[in-house]
Amino acid sequence: MDPIKTEIVVLGAGPGGYAAAFYAADLGKKVILVEREKRLGGVCLNRGCIPSKALLYATHQISAARESAHRGITFTEPSVDLAKLRAWKESILTKLGGGVAQLAKMRNVQIIQGRGYFEDSQTLRVETEQGQQFIAYDKAIIAVGSKSAMPKAFDLGNPRIMTSREALEVEDIPENLLVVGGGYIGMELGTVYAALGSKIVVVEALDNVLAGADPDLARPVVANAKKAFKEIRLKARVTNMSTVGKQIKVEMEFNGQKLEEFYDRVLVAVGRTPNSGDLGLEHTKVALDDKGFIKVNAKQQTDDPNIYAIGDIAGGILLAHKAHKEGRIAVEVINGEASTFESVVIPAVVFTDPELAWCGLTEAEAKERGIKYEVSKFPWSASGRALSFDRTDGVTKMIIDPESERVLGVGICGAGAGELIAEATLAIEMGATAEDIALTVHPHPTLSETLMECAEAFYGFATHTMAKKRA
Repeated sequence: MDPIKTEIVVLGAGPGGYAAAFYAADLGKKVILVEREKRLGGVCLNRGCIPSKALLYATHQISAARESAHRGITFTEPSVDLAKLRAWKESILTKLGGGVAQLAKMRNVQIIQGRGYFEDSQTLRVETEQGQQFIAYDKAIIAVGSKSAMPKAFDLGNPRIMTSREALEVEDIPENLLVVGGGYIGMELGTVYAALGSKIVVVEALDNVLAGADPDLARPVVANAKKAFKEIRLKARVTNMSTVGKQIKVEMEFNGQKLEEFYDRVLVAVGRTPNSGDLGLEHTKVALDDKGFIKVNAKQQTDDPNIYAIGDIAGGILLAHKAHKEGRIAVEVINGEASTFESVVIPAVVFTDPELAWCGLTEAEAKERGIKYEVSKFPWSASGRALSFDRTDGVTKMIIDPESERVLGVGICGAGAGELIAEATLAIEMGATAEDIALTVHPHPTLSETLMECAEAFYGFATHTMAKKRA
């Protein structure tokens, strides 16, 4: 069979892959998009960002109803129809996946469903249901993503031991759920199951959950989780798991003791591993690092001049919007533009309750790099909007250069923090000063005002809080 010829082939139709394919097509390139699964969108749309946020929203309604009693509004105890909940979640994924496919069609991006395998630096073999299809390309963009890590010691082949993929199916509501790993995936899904009624125990090997987040900002998240969860165990280590009847026997070390406990289900959320195996990369010049991620430079170029890599497979922070940006950079470089990932500001959001979001430098990073900084904070207890819906547990924090007064980093913890962080990201991207934000009129009453007042507090004249005036 003669190979199909194309200018660009994109392997993987997740948020990085389809964004790259669409952008290349918009720039006039002939593009083929190869995806193993029937529905486009990758892990993010099908088994990650979107379904988890849908479930977080749905289950938050249970918590919100219970919290309304002190306002004089009470509800009967909710009943949960899991089949209906799953169907609603699935309808969202179907709509989004169908939308991506329609956009591909409108752009004349050819989609081939199957598994891609590199024959050499300019030929991709695709195993489809109809047989083998060869693609001869000028440039390839690898966007095959990552998968949930499952340590061999925990991989018993028992469906009661889940990764995020299985947990998002919500097959049942376990009475007792152990979450191994206190990162954002473990904490988000723990929040979902706790709202549904599970007793949650989180086990984290480090001395804090949400490692990498500013401890100041994580504090309200931890405080709320301690109320919603049965227990959070830090500096704890799971040593063994085994099947005992319809439960999982878990052995762990915590507080100098060896514990043996039984759980109905276990969620293993200890990170993600790259999907770099069985791609035929050995037939190219593409190099991997010691963790299996593809090595790339700031232009998303691999060691093979014809192949680029973006998103999770290229390492770094494993976020959908980072993959999207890298996809655009790769296409621009292929198109002859001087594009690079250097100095790109990537915000991060944890969709716990309250939400946690940050961008730019954290206080810990500034200290570590020896960068001079000042901190300005605005407590949400002084926000009229936060008071109006009983969410005063938030805080807005800025890291500011004391000399230039440029905003170096912003962190927000509170309801809707993920929606607020974009303003801060734009400010850092544009090199804005704290004064730029302080002088910008923000609508009242909104949570966005907390950014303005945080910037005003840096100068000592925030209206709704007392702050020390700068010299």
